[in-house]
Amino acid sequence: MAADVVVLGLGYVGLPLAQEAVRAGLSVIGFDVNEGVIEGLNAGRSHVDDLADADIASMVASGFRATSDETEIAQARAAVVCVPTPLSEDGGPDLGAVMSATRTIARNLQPGMLVVLESTTYPGTTDEVVRPILEEGGLSAGTDFALAFSPERIDPGNPTYGMKNTPKVVGGLTPGCTERAVQFYGHFVDTVVPAKGTREAETAKLLENTYRHINIALVNEMARFCHELDIDLWNVIEMAKTKPFGFQAFYPGPGVGGHCIPIDPNYLSYNVRARLGYPFRFVELAQEINATMPAYVARRAQDILNEDALALRGATVLLLGVTYKPDIADQRESPAVPLAKQLRQMGADVQFHDPNVETWKVGDDELQRVADLDAALADADLAILVQNHKSYDTEKLVAGAARFFDTKGVTTDAEAHRL
Repeated sequence: MAADVVVLGLGYVGLPLAQEAVRAGLSVIGFDVNEGVIEGLNAGRSHVDDLADADIASMVASGFRATSDETEIAQARAAVVCVPTPLSEDGGPDLGAVMSATRTIARNLQPGMLVVLESTTYPGTTDEVVRPILEEGGLSAGTDFALAFSPERIDPGNPTYGMKNTPKVVGGLTPGCTERAVQFYGHFVDTVVPAKGTREAETAKLLENTYRHINIALVNEMARFCHELDIDLWNVIEMAKTKPFGFQAFYPGPGVGGHCIPIDPNYLSYNVRARLGYPFRFVELAQEINATMPAYVARRAQDILNEDALALRGATVLLLGVTYKPDIADQRESPAVPLAKQLRQMGADVQFHDPNVETWKVGDDELQRVADLDAALADADLAILVQNHKSYDTEKLVAGAARFFDTKGVTTDAEAHRL
């Protein structure tokens, strides 16, 4: 039985895409190499924050099914690759999953099929890496099948913008490929924006996240000298926000997390160095600043304890919120991990609480969430708010803690220390 689309990679990107396609009446197959994911989805169980079990059950009832049988790809009119692209050891993107998914499609590629890469990567990947693999069987991109890149813009936990109402950038290998991809996404995305080509679409995603990365680094560096100068940076930002034009607020924090901000700008920096032989200095400086924030927070924690004649070594430090964003369970690249490692290296006994996380892996150790938050607050020498979940009553947390360090700027209590 033919399918309108097969989605390769059923995680935070692929699953919401599959959901919207199903809602639009398309016949959708989900492909993944993780048998546990396949089994769970077909049984109506979700493994990502933004989709509940009921959402998956509704998809299944509408005809969606997940499979690890790659031969089913040959039945689809379109194939969309939504696999992860983590950083490799040399700082560039690890395209292992992309290449594996592309080879899987290539073995089942049919004339007339549309292939779209959504995985974030460096400019040129679609044309220089994906295209040759797909063409190994004798079919030509742009002639026998359509090839395009469309950057994912999923923002986990965002209650306002999702797959359907976030504009979708699409760049094809040829104008005909772009048109084909625009038509495809137009079935389930409100606004589709055609790019000049695949490289422009690839670079657009990197520019979006590089812009955020650099501006976060700016306020993180300001946080350091504002603390030394006894200037309330949080108040400074609120004042700057009153200007109705020319300013967008960014906020300091204990570091940056998620799959996008700490990762994507490095793809661009790596590509510039590899191809042109010189550094993308803004990105590399921003990376340096943001990457050192966990160590800076650890030093501030040490200073707070020192003010009361206590040492960090042997002290109990309770970290509150260990996910990379509020109100989700996603821990990808969370700055809480390097912060915990730094504190432990400095001799602290690190505990954690997070309403969305029961067990938390720090290095080779798996920590259990404290059973009683109030008791843990009272017993800890210092509590650090790393992520501000909605369920946290921060003023109550401050009142219940011996010492409280707020890295998110949400407290008003004069007793709390703020980043």
